[in-house]
Amino acid sequence: MYECPIIGVLGGGQLGRMLALAGLPLGLQFRFLEPTADCPAADVGQIIVAEYTDRDALARFAQGLTLVTYEFENIPAETLRWLHETTRAHTLPIFPSADILAIAQDRLLEKQLFRLRGIGTPDFASVTNLEELASAAATLGLPAVLKTRRMGYDGKGQAIIRVESDIAAAWQTVSAAAPGDRPELILESFVQFTRELSIISSRSTTGELHFYPLTQNTHREGVLRESIAPAPALTTELQQRAESIARGLLEHTRYVGVLAIELFELADGRLLANEMAPRVHNSGHWTQNGAEVSQFELHIRAIMGWPLVPQQHSDKPYTLVKSAMLNLLRTIPAHAQVLAIPGAHLHLYNKEPRAGQLRKVGHINITAPDDAALAHRLDLARTQLKHYL
Repeated sequence: MYECPIIGVLGGGQLGRMLALAGLPLGLQFRFLEPTADCPAADVGQIIVAEYTDRDALARFAQGLTLVTYEFENIPAETLRWLHETTRAHTLPIFPSADILAIAQDRLLEKQLFRLRGIGTPDFASVTNLEELASAAATLGLPAVLKTRRMGYDGKGQAIIRVESDIAAAWQTVSAAAPGDRPELILESFVQFTRELSIISSRSTTGELHFYPLTQNTHREGVLRESIAPAPALTTELQQRAESIARGLLEHTRYVGVLAIELFELADGRLLANEMAPRVHNSGHWTQNGAEVSQFELHIRAIMGWPLVPQQHSDKPYTLVKSAMLNLLRTIPAHAQVLAIPGAHLHLYNKEPRAGQLRKVGHINITAPDDAALAHRLDLARTQLKHYL
């Protein structure tokens, strides 16, 4: 009799939801540990409502699982370590590892790992008080970006320092957003980039690697607004350099799962690493309709030890069509309004909009057979749906 594998997911947000939607047709079941009962994943698997530090709940969560993964970085790394130690006798795998999660949670450790692997980054300095900030600003030069080392996302927990008189206000704002009693911040040189890119990559338990084509991303107010894949004017050389960056990290850390790396492309063609996400990523959503296997299924294949790519495709981008992704951030448009746009595919998260806030309530993938058709369809969507984007 077939025994259905059960995947445990820490976090029940939209990424967890989409992981389950990709895994259910493969005969997998999903169990989520999530502090909020009314979460996007509530209707695609069992929900255990508890804080991530609740060890009794974690023990119930782990019972009978095949393996554990997570859908966002703000899970305490100690939770993963406790699960690993507690379930060692039951050999419950946890992917990606607690060690890589701890690094990805801390912008300073993350930048140090990049530099260790020979990956270029903006210049940076650790700061813990106003005096250190002033000294670092003088050394790195202005403008610069002050960020919390931990817990920042979608533009939160950061401020741009353009001139010396901005330093005190930036310190006050960002230090107040830092977790813990003692502010731990990082100052990064402001990078004049030509565009923002990301590479979505994966490594399986068997060591197999896969890389999607580079994606071009557009942010406003610190929030991803749209992605285009493959990135316009993508060259083989640029793709290979991005893959080299990802490969170095995947193999050095013995990573398992999908890894996203955000990059800055400079005018001289250099790539600088901004940050990494040890999970499926917003800029990879286009793969749901633009690739033969989505990033969500790819993550599942990787952690289950299944083949990532059929052998005949192993040397080619795993992409079917030109694609774009638009985040829905305000309210939800009528289905008919979206689906009337050629090539449009609507993905909703089972989340309610919040008045006056930019909240990701869904996204639209747009596919097309060529660049010209994609540009036309994307312009049409931007115009007709501008109040929702």
